[in-house]
Amino acid sequence: METNELVHLGTEELEARRFSSALRYLQAAMEQQRTPEHVSLYALALAQATGNVKTAVVLCQEAIKREPRNSEHFLRLGTVYLVAGRKKEAIRTLNLGLRVGKNPAIMKLLQTLGHRESPVIPFLSRGNPFNKYLGKIRNSLFKK
Repeated sequence: METNELVHLGTEELEARRFSSALRYLQAAMEQQRTPEHVSLYALALAQATGNVKTAVVLCQEAIKREPRNSEHFLRLGTVYLVAGRKKEAIRTLNLGLRVGKNPAIMKLLQTLGHRESPVIPFLSRGNPFNKYLGKIRNSLFKK
């Protein structure tokens, strides 16, 4: 099968959330031609299908190093971090991706993740009871 066809089928499988078949297609495409696009797509499928986040992160970072102006790689790395339950790193990576280019998928994902306000008393931890209750009061008074 041709590389472009493999990538197309793998991408469709990813979107349909059939991760193991996406992994097979994208692995075959990457073996034929190791472009940054193929590497980051494969990394996303790898994380989703097997939970092998460590390898997926390394592969996404390789794609970003080779193509630092492509926000899609940042989107995929951020998604890999979310699969791993590392929300803080995911948000940081997605924000870096927005600096590279206005990507609607990144903006939508960040919107679904939500935005946390800074603590009311900045020198106290977010979990401090004063900050928790003052934050609740602030939110009830200044709802958008």
